[in-house]
Amino acid sequence: MLKALSGPEFAALQRREAPLATTEQLQRAHPPRYVEALLQAFPTEGYVQLDGDTVVSPGSKDAALRAAGALVAATDAVMGGEASNAFCAVRPPGHHAEPMRPMGFCLFNNVVVAARHARALYGIRKVAVMDFDVHHGNGTETQAMADAELFYASTHQSPLYPGSGTHNHADHPNIVNAPLPPRSGSAEFRAAMSEQVLPAMRAFAPELVIISAGFDAHHADPLAELKLTEDDFAWATAQLLQVAREHAAGRLVSALEGGYDLDALARSAQAHVRALMAV
Repeated sequence: MLKALSGPEFAALQRREAPLATTEQLQRAHPPRYVEALLQAFPTEGYVQLDGDTVVSPGSKDAALRAAGALVAATDAVMGGEASNAFCAVRPPGHHAEPMRPMGFCLFNNVVVAARHARALYGIRKVAVMDFDVHHGNGTETQAMADAELFYASTHQSPLYPGSGTHNHADHPNIVNAPLPPRSGSAEFRAAMSEQVLPAMRAFAPELVIISAGFDAHHADPLAELKLTEDDFAWATAQLLQVAREHAAGRLVSALEGGYDLDALARSAQAHVRALMAV
């Protein structure tokens, strides 16, 4: 994907190496005992299986700390006025990571680390996360269930892993689930965004918008059956930028989540970043 963002049209991008997240930053999203245990679980050689899908190797610790650290650094840049928005091209993803459990390739919940960092350092309260990954971000929803000032919205295929996000909760208006049946395409996705996600996000009036930008809802992706295109991701990005302009002084941070067809991932990331650059 970095190669896809290296062409002349992306020459104006500011590119920064991700720093390592600190323990303090991680502990804003995860209890200290979880952070400590996970940091101790990374092997110095070979592999360790944390759950049925999540395997770590000697390089995983650095990757996970830099993924969370990228979100922190991007939040600093956006909240500090150095940039109006930022895209973090990171792996591992984060939206399945529960407060006390890694799962689904995810170790730390990168977007929640960023949201809590923004609150801790910049005095804002209300942060909105929009997740258009094909899988429901159960870990981010869990955080929002206990935090009324963290808004979480998700469009995702259902039924599909991890099996959550099938309905909304009357006592949690800060959570909007818009499950889409298999083989849904542009029309269904855009209707869910226009009729459910965007009105609720505007009513919430966030001071910072964060995108969990998974591109595995693309029609070419092998892990699911939604039929989105690069144009859908660009359209959704533009819509979320508009909400950020209306309520959050344009401040928006995006984090890569899923995407498993490399060509589709590259094209989708290009469309997403083009939309971010068009501000």
